[in-house]
Amino acid sequence: MKHIVNMISALMLCVCFYSCNKILEEKSDNKLVVPTTLMDLQSILDNASRNVFSDPGEGEVSSDDYYLFEKDYMSLTSEPYRRMYVWEADYIFEDRSNSWTYSYASVYLANTVLERIQDIQRNSINGNSYDDIKGQAHYLRAKAMLQLAALFLPAFDEQSAQSDLGLPIRQHTDFNIPTTRSSVMETYQAILNDLEQAANLLPITSKHMIRSSKPAAFGLLARTYLWMRRYDQAEIAASTCLQYFHTLLDYNTISNTPEYPFNQFNAESIIFSVIGMPTNILQPDMARIPDELYNLYEDGDLRKELYFKKNNDGSVRFRGNYSGNMTLFGGISTNEIILIKSESLARQNKYREALATLRELMVKRWRVGYVDDTFTEGKIQNADQALAVILTERRKELLMRGLRWMDIKRLNKEGHNISLRRFIDGKEYILKPNDKRYALAIPEDIISLTGIQQNPR
Repeated sequence: MKHIVNMISALMLCVCFYSCNKILEEKSDNKLVVPTTLMDLQSILDNASRNVFSDPGEGEVSSDDYYLFEKDYMSLTSEPYRRMYVWEADYIFEDRSNSWTYSYASVYLANTVLERIQDIQRNSINGNSYDDIKGQAHYLRAKAMLQLAALFLPAFDEQSAQSDLGLPIRQHTDFNIPTTRSSVMETYQAILNDLEQAANLLPITSKHMIRSSKPAAFGLLARTYLWMRRYDQAEIAASTCLQYFHTLLDYNTISNTPEYPFNQFNAESIIFSVIGMPTNILQPDMARIPDELYNLYEDGDLRKELYFKKNNDGSVRFRGNYSGNMTLFGGISTNEIILIKSESLARQNKYREALATLRELMVKRWRVGYVDDTFTEGKIQNADQALAVILTERRKELLMRGLRWMDIKRLNKEGHNISLRRFIDGKEYILKPNDKRYALAIPEDIISLTGIQQNPR
């Protein structure tokens, strides 16, 4: 088993998906162990969960959930992060060690499992495990591709998705097949296909939170449809997820005394629990919360106490990670799915149902007695008003989750005209709505190795 995991880890180093002539010219190592059992394949997937299944941090680095003091910006030792922070058009990733490589390593592992499982006979004894493992592999591939889409593709637009540059779609382990970019539409369709397969195959309850499940698949489907702005389908997927899992934390029962108030694998985050990729630029002693974001939280809103802590200099840092420590949370949780359902309902003019859905969450977030008719039709009389409230609550609830970057992209497609601004050394940097830089530059070493087209700058 250990030999198999080591073999896969080594192979991951060459998953840049280019013509691997040098690799193919080398003599094969007959000591490599080929996975042949379901247990072998499950070990591959569990290794993926620990090593390459964490969520990328570059979207959060690029977002407006935080800002840096100038002295902290100047102290950054990573030149790519310095460039990413001010939305430079190129050289924003380290060579070989970046989210493109890591995410495609996940794709490679998934493909390995899906190819090898075809050689194993499914029967009445192993059927449940067989389906579970196959479903996990489809989920792993879909999640990795969706992460890549959030970083490297423009916001999904039905009018241009057929022609906008998408991702290379790799559904095999053969290095000889040339790497080419698909369209945005083809990329998202591949993600949807994998998630639909996963939703059919996976069990309702996984054996561990780092393994995917049926509610996790429907939760990721809901997120995907939201990002595609297909709100009717997002609502259906979110509702299905919540039929399987609907547990919410009551913030009234959580102490604000610990440095990090939320436990890892808490009752709300166990739909699917992974961490965000650690980056020093997002550490709480460096990343400050903007005043305009912090001031959205009113008295009685328990998130103001549990999510934040004042620094000695008067600035605010974030501590509301569902990872239980300073590492950002990157999984699927009930609060996100409820907000997807609520927003999707409002966008279909079902605003009363949308507000009722939102209220389920709000009564768990405010002190007892503080939630009044703000979240009912008493003060809200149409879908547009309801949507404004829901989007504000989404902004407050899901900060530092790696979701904001894609929210900005899709909301600007809806006409929200969100511009981002940074100030460094007396210079203002601006990222205007729908700027081409919202599709991050593909790492230059990948462009050199594969010959694929760079994102327009």
